[in-house]
Amino acid sequence: MSDLSVVPSLPRRPPRAAYALPTLFTAGNVFLGYLAILRCIQAALNVGHNLPLAMDQFVVAAKCIGIAIALDGLDGRIARMTHTTSEFGREMDSLADVVSFGLAPAILAYTWGVQTVDWAGAPAFTDHLHRAGTFLAFLFLICGAARLARFNVQKNPRPKNPGRPYRKYFVGLPIPAGAGLIASVVFFADGYPLTYWAEAVLWLATLAALGFLMVCTWRYYAFKDNTLLRPRSPLTIIPLGILIFLIWNWAQPVLLLLALAYAASGPLIRIGGLLRRLTGRASTPPSPTPLEQDIV
Repeated sequence: MSDLSVVPSLPRRPPRAAYALPTLFTAGNVFLGYLAILRCIQAALNVGHNLPLAMDQFVVAAKCIGIAIALDGLDGRIARMTHTTSEFGREMDSLADVVSFGLAPAILAYTWGVQTVDWAGAPAFTDHLHRAGTFLAFLFLICGAARLARFNVQKNPRPKNPGRPYRKYFVGLPIPAGAGLIASVVFFADGYPLTYWAEAVLWLATLAALGFLMVCTWRYYAFKDNTLLRPRSPLTIIPLGILIFLIWNWAQPVLLLLALAYAASGPLIRIGGLLRRLTGRASTPPSPTPLEQDIV
């Protein structure tokens, strides 16, 4: 009997065309970010003499960012399904995220929420507000880039919860979530730009908070074990159907609430962990010896 009959067959390499499929989604992500930037520039030029047109362009920019978020969630899954994951695709995806979820929302945040504010009674304050807006919009961008760089260099960027090993978490707010919050606010406002200084100050505080949440080490649920994507019972489809129904009928408030809830989930998880540790220490009986304390 020939030895060739027992040689295992090597796994077939995916065709070259298969590698282009996830790259096309990534390219679409970049295009939408580029289109959002163009719409922000056009809106900034039109806001002074054609406000309705500027509002429409701000809304288009926000929608482009939202669609880019959907594409960003698909390219990686498609690459894994087709077994075409590569270092090139990973780096390409990170660069696309910097454009679509870093640069585009930073420009949108400034042109929609800061540039249009003009307090005639205090021109010096208005000038300082515009400078602060320039800095904080850049802070959002650089924090998002740092968040992506940290994700790429970490061996386990989604640490498992020791108490629930089947659940995975992101370290820090993902940059698409930060961009989604900015886009959802603009979309909720129908693109009407901020003009009152107090609103602009609150908006700048939001940008600073998003930048901090992206670079912090607080946990954010990654939805990697979501059973809605792998339904075992018809009952698991009900929450997804309700969500689609709500978004279809009340897209603006629902998307804003979802973005706010996810951004707030990191601090809430952090506070919950601190409370559990505090209550655990309070309920633990004192150890009789220092050695036993060290072991605990």
